[in-house]
Amino acid sequence: MGVSVERLQGRALTDALDALAALRIAVFADFPYLYEGDAGYEREYLREFASEPGSVFVAATDGERIVGAATASPMAGQKAEFRRPFEERGHDIARLFYFGESVLLPAYRGQGIGHAFFDLREAAARVAGATHACFCAVVRAEDDPRRPAAYHPLDDFWRGRGYEKSSGLTTLLDWKTHDSADEIAHAMQFWIGAL
Repeated sequence: MGVSVERLQGRALTDALDALAALRIAVFADFPYLYEGDAGYEREYLREFASEPGSVFVAATDGERIVGAATASPMAGQKAEFRRPFEERGHDIARLFYFGESVLLPAYRGQGIGHAFFDLREAAARVAGATHACFCAVVRAEDDPRRPAAYHPLDDFWRGRGYEKSSGLTTLLDWKTHDSADEIAHAMQFWIGAL
């Protein structure tokens, strides 16, 4: 049957929120995020993201099963933790699109699905009048003892898509990891690219 990649809207999106929440928890549990997920929080986060005008949800499905997802939204509608670094440096956030998560189960990686996620989100950003898109990724030390030997960061993939780390554009986000009893702050590095 193969994997299909398409935007989720309306009832299809509403019906998929639980599956999307479970997918985020599963993928972000791995390095580098090491996220100790909470289904209730995830559903609320996704509902809030979906309610923002201009939000984009893209899903990769294998038959009826959602195996990957990506989100995007105008930066102006994002939380202060995401907007603030750009506002403080004088960026026009009205022309900036924020790419949220891009999560894909390991068995489906390396098949071009990540490119499809970027293609669809970039197209939506252009239609919305954005001139640039950005996303952020957690910062982990090269010698982090939790780093699996087979781990390969996505930096080359992102650069190949035209994105670069933006010096000084960072934020902090709190979440609980597998080895923390409470939520802790994690440094997040922004990447930005012209559309």
